[in-house]
Amino acid sequence: MSTAEQTLTPTTSPGAGLKIRNLTVTYQTDRGRFAALKDVSLDIRPRAITGFIGESGSGKTTLAMAAMNAIRAPGLITAGRIESEGVGDILKLKGENLRRIHGQHFGFVFQASSNSLNPLKRIGAQLLDLARSHGAKNPTALLHEAKQLAERMGMDGDRVLTSYQHELSGGMRQRVGIIFALLLRAKIVILDEPTTALDMLSQQAVLEIIRDIHKERGLTTIIITHDMGVVAEMADRVVVLYAGRVVEEGATADVLQRPMHPYTRGLIHAIPRITGDLSDAQPLAGSPPDLATIPEKGCVFRERCPVRMSICDTAEPQYQTAHQDGLVACHGVNAND
Repeated sequence: MSTAEQTLTPTTSPGAGLKIRNLTVTYQTDRGRFAALKDVSLDIRPRAITGFIGESGSGKTTLAMAAMNAIRAPGLITAGRIESEGVGDILKLKGENLRRIHGQHFGFVFQASSNSLNPLKRIGAQLLDLARSHGAKNPTALLHEAKQLAERMGMDGDRVLTSYQHELSGGMRQRVGIIFALLLRAKIVILDEPTTALDMLSQQAVLEIIRDIHKERGLTTIIITHDMGVVAEMADRVVVLYAGRVVEEGATADVLQRPMHPYTRGLIHAIPRITGDLSDAQPLAGSPPDLATIPEKGCVFRERCPVRMSICDTAEPQYQTAHQDGLVACHGVNAND
């Protein structure tokens, strides 16, 4: 059992959470096979909103796709297990059993929702296809529910269902993506950058919809984002990823008010403030590594770290219990101070 597994707080609440243990995902490139996620152990708590945050390439979307056993070539899940209530080890599911949980247990809203819609079919026809493909007993009733959801989201339900995707705005397509994820009553909903490319009013409307439906249906919700403001507003817990590692995790208020990992502090300090001197926002030095340049040993953040020590070059930091019920992995941190 790894150190991370020993220190993780067990999930005891009712509902469909995720228990991820020792998960490694690799990708084959023209320069060899490299790890996009390495030995990730994490509990996604049921009925909570969890935010995955980090720069592009940190492994946020890869972790979410792996949680659904949806990694595609050239990616490969090479180690680990992922368990969820009523499903068992998701990584052992194949074929029809795996397809069934994609929609009935998991709902996924893609970052660019228009890319997941068929441009040759009206939205209503696509929703009917989704219902039938998952064996829905009453597709017409699901279509009626989709119309109601669209109207709750501030749209004309009839217009949405009879439209092609190009006839809808970006904000409307994003909301349609949420409808697709919710229609089959998924227990775990994953939203990949749900507010990207939306104007401020549409962003706020989408976040309010997510929050309301999460609460009403008792969902387990994962929000993938690079926006710390979205995490602060929405998430109960936050998972900070860097170069395919979880470097800090805990209750959102604890992590934002007392960030322990230097990467988390850097993300927070880089946020521009509405008031005060704009120069107070300090961007992180350097750039995140790509798959081929992630160090094979030592701390993956050391090249950009302001508290780098000699041990960081040779030993990968182990998880320590942080805050009240979270984790941090850093040689330069004493989580008990």
